[in-house]
Amino acid sequence: MEARSVRIDVGSVEEGKSRFIEGDLALSSLRECMVVFAHGSGSSRFSPRNRFVASALHNAGLSTLLLDLLTREEDAIDSLTGRYRFDVELLASRLVDAVRWLEGEYGSNLRIGYFGSSTGAASALIAYARYPDNVRAIVSRGGRVDLAAHYLQSIKVPTLLIVGGYDTTVLRLNREAMDMFPRDCMVRLEVIPDATHLFEEPGALEQVADKARDWFLKHLP
Repeated sequence: MEARSVRIDVGSVEEGKSRFIEGDLALSSLRECMVVFAHGSGSSRFSPRNRFVASALHNAGLSTLLLDLLTREEDAIDSLTGRYRFDVELLASRLVDAVRWLEGEYGSNLRIGYFGSSTGAASALIAYARYPDNVRAIVSRGGRVDLAAHYLQSIKVPTLLIVGGYDTTVLRLNREAMDMFPRDCMVRLEVIPDATHLFEEPGALEQVADKARDWFLKHLP
């Protein structure tokens, strides 16, 4: 998957620090169908799991944007203190900035999907609730959707929750969260048997990629 590096202005940061987050953008045949990735705690756009999924989506014709949701200075602080990694409100604002940047670059006819992992799933749900324009589908991988509990009633797009069968705590939290979505929202829970939180077991991540690909191809084009 060939990608180009992009820089996105996020505006409001502490004085004297970078205003930009960085990403890897890969355009494909379905250029207007863009999946934006929100990584989990302590991860980055170089996450091998997210890059694996992004490659599968790109091979299916979908465009992808892998993002660092923190500026370089914030990431350095977070690596030492963990200050930002659970700040799902901040991370959601960065996703909104990214979607608005994409709209500015490629027009308002984009059809956006969010792929969120762990805490990134909560950020994606919050970002949609704040700025639903052009967002058409959401996929969560091992997502802490409970961290977005106050926003779930606002979700109106098809949402797929993928959880490992051995990831018992997150599985319970996802099942409880399903009751918080609106009744008319299409939300589905897919459990990958014998998989743990990081889907490191043989074939587990491939199943995640297949399910995410099928979900986005059904709801984005």
